[in-house]
Amino acid sequence: MLDDRTTAAAWPAAYPQGYAVVDVETTGLARDDRIVSAAVYRLDAQGNVEDHWYTLVNPERDPGPVWIHGLTSDVLEGAPLFQDIAYEFSTRLADRVLVAHNAMFDWSMIAREYARAERTAPVRQRLCTIALSKELRLPLPNHKLESLAAHFGVVQQRAHHALDDARVLAEAFRPSLHAAVRDGVRLPLLECRPLTEWSDAPAAPRVGYQASYRPMSWRPSRRRPACPYPNPGRYEVGRPLKQGMRVAFSGDTSVDRELLEDRAVEAGLHIATSVSRLTSLLVTNDPGSATSKTVKARSYATPVVDEAAFTQLLRDVAPADG
Repeated sequence: MLDDRTTAAAWPAAYPQGYAVVDVETTGLARDDRIVSAAVYRLDAQGNVEDHWYTLVNPERDPGPVWIHGLTSDVLEGAPLFQDIAYEFSTRLADRVLVAHNAMFDWSMIAREYARAERTAPVRQRLCTIALSKELRLPLPNHKLESLAAHFGVVQQRAHHALDDARVLAEAFRPSLHAAVRDGVRLPLLECRPLTEWSDAPAAPRVGYQASYRPMSWRPSRRRPACPYPNPGRYEVGRPLKQGMRVAFSGDTSVDRELLEDRAVEAGLHIATSVSRLTSLLVTNDPGSATSKTVKARSYATPVVDEAAFTQLLRDVAPADG
């Protein structure tokens, strides 16, 4: 580990100048779920804590898995709405890399809350501590926060309490950051794309919520009608999309993912949940990432376009072969 007395001189100039370690607790894991509490630890360039902040948030709906986060409707009733804390939240995030454990989830929830409030989160990059631990090849039994904390000797006091989870992550992130500097590891930074369009479809009734809560997915299952057109094969650059083509999506999009998918379905395309040899096209704004879909797309030589190009292609989808 780097000696603190020599840290400033040895620190890579290309590393970020500050971090916002974030944890949010939510009513669930779907696109229509809401944040019920949020915490931010601000860290300097070397990972030292500058300050921390915590707030409850009234989700304006049932609190979801109380048995996990412990926040009941009575507790949240008098809490501020997200739009009331958005400015303070922004001051904590501004000009910093958002750090979270499974950062895609935290960023997705935050981006959606800002979109509902008709604001934009001041976040341009995120860093997932799961991805960083993989880059560092840490000998962890799994990728749970408690395992990362135990590896660095950090004591967790209140699991699934946003403030304590953020504290634990901040304390585990600092030695991870220093290990990355020591070993010359490139930080796995990803771009954050704020949502530019949002459709807040009404939530499904929460009958038997505990039984239906599924911690492995934060997007709801949506039964779409089967695509009526046969798969015409792969997309060819310079030619239009054709009805029946199988399109997969990966990573952040500036338009809410389900809006993009709905438009694709309306145009006669098939939405693929994974990439296979039959996939016609992968849409991603980060083709160099190591997600399972981008890795498979490279191995199958599946064509890849970004969101802007796909949006243009959607304007003129060719009819299926008669």
